[in-house]
This record gives sequence, structure tokens and C-alpha cells, in this order.
Amino acid sequence: MLDYLVLYQSESGNTKKVAATIFSHLPGNSKDLIDITTDKTIPEARLYFIGFCVHRGSCSMEVIDFLSGLSDKQIALFGTCGMGNSIEYYKGIEQRVSAWIESDNEYLGAFICQGKMPQQVRQKYEAKKTSENSKQIDACIRNFDQALMHPDSLDLEHAKVFTDKILKKFQERAY
Repeated sequence: MLDYLVLYQSESGNTKKVAATIFSHLPGNSKDLIDITTDKTIPEARLYFIGFCVHRGSCSMEVIDFLSGLSDKQIALFGTCGMGNSIEYYKGIEQRVSAWIESDNEYLGAFICQGKMPQQVRQKYEAKKTSENSKQIDACIRNFDQALMHPDSLDLEHAKVFTDKILKKFQERAY
């Protein structure tokens, strides 16, 4: 059994970048970094960092299935989200995703940051723009443009701080 497993699902590379940062910040050699969509067998671990890309305020069914299948584990979540960059919005995502963690597990917390979105999203916004919704669509386009820079170096530093916080909780509970 591994000490740490960083498992992630990433469509645009954002979550993979955060996963790699978390993985590289974990101590020792008893660890692995795995894309959840792999065909390879996913090993058991004492502490799981599970990452996801946000769609419509939650994670994919694949991540939900994995989370709900874990038993008697310590779990931390991380994700990337194109929309928002709002603490309140991120807390809502955390609540919706962590709800799939069975009660016999120990949930340690979550880290969510903004991530860039595919160019088609901006094109969709532009195509939907009318005189009635221009204010809202312009706000979405501004958010899209801002998200292009994320996850940035500050986001990755925050991921390291999150990892340290989770490791501290993990080590406290191990004794």
C-alpha cells in the first residue's frame, strides 16, 4: 500500500498541472501520480489526493464513482474551474463533490483554483451575445480571458500550501 496517491482527471491540462505540483511536494517514494482514466490498476493508498476538472459546478461521474467506492481512507480533493475565481463558488463545488465521499472515510479538505478553458467556450459566449444579455456575456468573456493565465505560479504555490496542510492533518491522525 502506498502512503500517497495523487489521482486526477484533466481535460485541458489544468488539473494535471496541479496534480504534478502536489505529487512533487509529497515526501518520500511511497507515492504515485495517476490519471483516473487509465486502464492500469489503481493501487491502494493511505492518503488520496483526488483531482477533477469542474463541469457545471461538480465533477465527472468517473470521479464520483471512484470517490464513492473508497472506504476507510483519508481523502483530500483538488480541482480546477474555468468559471468563478470566487471563494463562495469554490466552496459550493467542494460541498457538491465531497458529498460523494462515504462517511467511513476521513475528508481532509479541498483546493480549487481557476483554470483556462478551451477557445470554443469563448466562441460560444460571443455567438450567444445579444443586446439583452450583453452585460452578462461580457462578464463571462472577461472571466474567460482572465482564466487563460491559470493555473499560474501563485495557484501552484497555493497548491503546495494546501498539500502541507493536508500532510499535517494526515500525520496528526496517524498517531
